[in-house]
Amino acid sequence: MLHLAIMKKEDIIKQMNTFRPPFLDLFECVITDVDSEKGICKMDFNISKQFCHSGNIIQGGFITAMLDSVSSHAAFATNKNIIGVSTLELKVTYLAPSFNGKYHAIGKVEKLTRNFAFVSAELFNDKGERTAYLSSTAKISYRK
Repeated sequence: MLHLAIMKKEDIIKQMNTFRPPFLDLFECVITDVDSEKGICKMDFNISKQFCHSGNIIQGGFITAMLDSVSSHAAFATNKNIIGVSTLELKVTYLAPSFNGKYHAIGKVEKLTRNFAFVSAELFNDKGERTAYLSSTAKISYRK
């Protein structure tokens, strides 16, 4: 595989922030770090009350979107020829309510094969408390 490690980390982060899905703008998402060799991506989010129910609790589907995004970006970070990471199945476990505000997410590739990625992700609030985590399987598509 053609690892992105030959690129500078700052260039990978800039490229990933430039070409990330536009919906992440709604969550004020910024990709803050990647490790191409280890298959790790880190993102920061700032979630407003418009994504909450019951006052200020973030709707679970939005938490799932954050975790799915950071885990798929971890897979993208491993190989410049990956053009698609399509989630086949995922499981999200909610450990505590996630209230509107700032969050940090870490996505990791647990195993990458030619066609599949087994990934995980964790979501932390601004106090460093883990509020949710994900495990997922994705289909990988490559540039031809």
